[in-house]
Amino acid sequence: MDALTRLEATIARRLAADPDASYVASLAARGLPVIARKLGEEAVEAVVAALAGNDDELVGEAADLLFHLAVVLAARGIPLARVMAELERREGTSGLEEKASRSK
Repeated sequence: MDALTRLEATIARRLAADPDASYVASLAARGLPVIARKLGEEAVEAVVAALAGNDDELVGEAADLLFHLAVVLAARGIPLARVMAELERREGTSGLEEKASRSK
């Protein structure tokens, strides 16, 4: 089991936990808009770190971004396996071709 799969399982357990005892549960208690906003904040922080920070800062922000993306997916009931399947479907396809296929 890889780290993302373990993270997904941990988040699933914590979604229903006591919000006073779990960060994930506290986000979930505040609703999807708050969870999504936090994901956006982490994305911006990752961009800032990519442009201005050192490698360690970017690594930390990337981990935060992946974590909060996993929380959003769990809150929406979307398994990580579905995202991985989509990445596999796109494998070997030019990014330009893939983007063009979405606009049809």
